[in-house]
Amino acid sequence: MKYYIIPVCLGLLFAACSSDKKEKEEKVVTKPTTPIYPLASVEKGGVATVLKLPAQLAAYEEVSIFPKVNGYVKSVLVDMGTKVTQGSLLMVLEAPELEQAALQAKERYARSRADFSIDKERYLRLQEAAKTAGAISPLDLSTIKAKMDADSALCNAEHANWQMQQTMLGYLRVTAPFTGVITERNVHPGALVSASAKDKPMLELKQIAYLRLQVDIPEVIAANLKSKDTVSFFVNAFPGKKMTGFITRKADNITAQYRSERMEIDVLNVDGALSPGMFADVVLYSKGNASAMYVPKSAVVTSTERKYVLLVKDGKTQKIDVSTGNETPGKIEVYGNLQPGDKVIATGSDEIKESGM
Repeated sequence: MKYYIIPVCLGLLFAACSSDKKEKEEKVVTKPTTPIYPLASVEKGGVATVLKLPAQLAAYEEVSIFPKVNGYVKSVLVDMGTKVTQGSLLMVLEAPELEQAALQAKERYARSRADFSIDKERYLRLQEAAKTAGAISPLDLSTIKAKMDADSALCNAEHANWQMQQTMLGYLRVTAPFTGVITERNVHPGALVSASAKDKPMLELKQIAYLRLQVDIPEVIAANLKSKDTVSFFVNAFPGKKMTGFITRKADNITAQYRSERMEIDVLNVDGALSPGMFADVVLYSKGNASAMYVPKSAVVTSTERKYVLLVKDGKTQKIDVSTGNETPGKIEVYGNLQPGDKVIATGSDEIKESGM
């Protein structure tokens, strides 16, 4: 029996030692560790960047030409693509009823003017005769004067009516309000046009010698731009061809939906190569806001609810809400409750929680 007791005891001893060692190893493995994140400093200064924005060319002036009066189209002297000058005749309408109304108005004016002339002559003669005492009754003199004044007012009214009818006749001749090109034609001779119908214009006229390049610029960039600043742009129709212009107009209004400001750039279109409606890419060289601060681009965390950086101060981690400006692949402007020299986590993440608060 002695030979069996010792091996058993040794086995129990080895088993106990093995169990203790395993527990120590498990304790070492499951010991929690504190993650260490690299930090970056908040620096003061703007971030220079090149910004490419979509834009569209528009006519400097454009107008949809509708009929002012009802009538029939007698002739159309232009077609789509026709270049016209200011005041040139585009169309002729005909409306016999307007011509008759103008003739009647002219006749009524002539009759009223004749009546006024007779009354005026009679009044002057009676006024001359009234110088002889008792020759003309004062009542007769005042009566004829009142009739003369009434005929004068009627004559003026008929004259105004005749002028109005003449103006209405003038609307039968449609002329170009400015120099440009006809871009749309929707009527032909014989068609009946109505002044009340506004669904489709008779003609569309656009000025293309000058064009407006319209672009919406984010508010953080627009604040640093001013009139007469030169910008470059590329038109999709001419790949690789760089064109330039200068900012002519600013809306001075930020749209609530896109947080951008509309600006216009005048473009001289001497050779007529550009057309209204063309798409373009505007290239802006922004120096950045000198009063801004910047951090590594990876330090800014953007979630569905907020945009923030993780500030580390006195061993505490705090989420600081920021808005952003210019950016490059490596850094980005930030605006918020930060000071130059503050330390933020260089690679922020939504999984990093605030600590030590």
